[in-house]
Amino acid sequence: MKLDHLYQPYLAQRNSVFARKGMVATSQPLAAEAGMEILKKGGNAIDAAIATAAALTVVEPTSNGIGGDAFALVWTNGKLHGLNASGPAPQAISAEALKEQGHEKMPVHGVVPITVPGVPGAWAELSKKYGKLPLSEVLEPAIRYAEEGYPISPILGKFWKIAYNKFKEIFTGDEYKPWFDTFAPEGRAPEIGEMWKSPGHAATLRAIAETNAESFYKGELAEKIADYVQKHGGFLSKEDLATYKPEWVEPISTNYRGYDVWEIPPNGQGIVALMALKIAEGFQFTEKENADTYHKQIEAMKLAFTDGKAFVTEPADMPLSAEVLLSEQYAEERRKQISDVACEPTPFELPKGGTVYLAAADGDGNMVSFIQSNYMGFGSGIVVPETGIALQNRGHDFSLDENHPNYLKPGKKTYHTIIPGFLTKDGEAVGPFGVMGGYMQPQGHFQVVTNTIDFHLNPQAALDAPRWQWMEGKKVVLEPGFPNHIAQALVRKGHDIQIAVDTGGFGRGQIIWRNPETGVLMGGTESRTDGSIAVW
Repeated sequence: MKLDHLYQPYLAQRNSVFARKGMVATSQPLAAEAGMEILKKGGNAIDAAIATAAALTVVEPTSNGIGGDAFALVWTNGKLHGLNASGPAPQAISAEALKEQGHEKMPVHGVVPITVPGVPGAWAELSKKYGKLPLSEVLEPAIRYAEEGYPISPILGKFWKIAYNKFKEIFTGDEYKPWFDTFAPEGRAPEIGEMWKSPGHAATLRAIAETNAESFYKGELAEKIADYVQKHGGFLSKEDLATYKPEWVEPISTNYRGYDVWEIPPNGQGIVALMALKIAEGFQFTEKENADTYHKQIEAMKLAFTDGKAFVTEPADMPLSAEVLLSEQYAEERRKQISDVACEPTPFELPKGGTVYLAAADGDGNMVSFIQSNYMGFGSGIVVPETGIALQNRGHDFSLDENHPNYLKPGKKTYHTIIPGFLTKDGEAVGPFGVMGGYMQPQGHFQVVTNTIDFHLNPQAALDAPRWQWMEGKKVVLEPGFPNHIAQALVRKGHDIQIAVDTGGFGRGQIIWRNPETGVLMGGTESRTDGSIAVW
């Protein structure tokens, strides 16, 4: 039987999913099941999140990998904890050195934009601090998928083929050969429904599991990574890897109509979502499908994003602090600039992203909001031979303009797009949420929060609602299915409206909310991808 797994002529309708003992929501069914397997073996939500994240590096390599970065918000024992597992620029790199090589801006691919990967460090740190099971047991499902293989799901197959067709044209140097050896061993992208496995990936995961990630940062894997990068003219060294540690941070928040919305502080862009919510709170949204509602939301987001791109980097280099950017005085000043017509903020180009997000919860009240990414899909295009380690290109976001806050410096962490979200009310956990997708992420967070709090949509409906994405200037792209009469009204308000042909650029979200009285969990998963919720 020949079926087109990407042809869907009907509007899909999903309901929220309910459970009591455990729930894992993410973009790949096999990864969600990996987390649930660990929960049923006696692990907690933290163990389940790690298992799911590790499995995602295998079953969704188009969006993340072992060589990427991660962030987490962890609710346990009545408190929210933040983990920043983004990696810094190598100590040997500098803007001057790149300019001497002829670079006017940071390259997108290759060895230059590679920063220290934080993903394995995140897994090990979360496991050590809050996990119940050993990391060796938690990573076993991911190792099994890599060794035995798994069938390619529809959206995974779609983006894998898009990446392969692009890379075969632009990845012509010898440094890119391991990417093709690993992800296109048959001289093509794997087809939907076809089995795919990666023995090198399995061996790497096993080494990480058995050494609590020490092999990745100080052992044999570290040597392989640094040697390959430096062989091809890159800057990442064994010393950069050996000195890396994930950082526990205090989450930042804003109160939106009685709910506290939490994000990881800068260098992440989560503050942009909070800034937009702070601006928007000054308006009353009585009706969702209303042109004025969308107009004010878009204007609040574009002002927050313009400022976020101008100011967000490592806190020490920010010209304005997070406290100032989240102050009522600042929000009021920006709110005054919103009129009945679209404004023209400082424009900037929005590159595309590649990220995975997961939410996990257990029956004891532990909850995790976790996100990891290689950036722009497969990342730098550099894969360490026979390891399955695809290295990120997160350094692409650095500026080579010495007057910009995000100016490249040795050991500095760049402006970071990946952001986990969390919601609380009156000191009690409501639950984790997130929307991945490059610069769509804070816009997705903003839309999910307002859908939930202003318009009382259930988790699945809050995710399924048609999304908008501000791009630059007055340009706003609307998702297919967005109400046409509202699109026309936004045009009359001065917005440059474009309608997308598919949903690929509008992020992929997951939500788990918890009833504080009964402990019942309710979840929504992303209909724009191969989203799934595993429950117990």
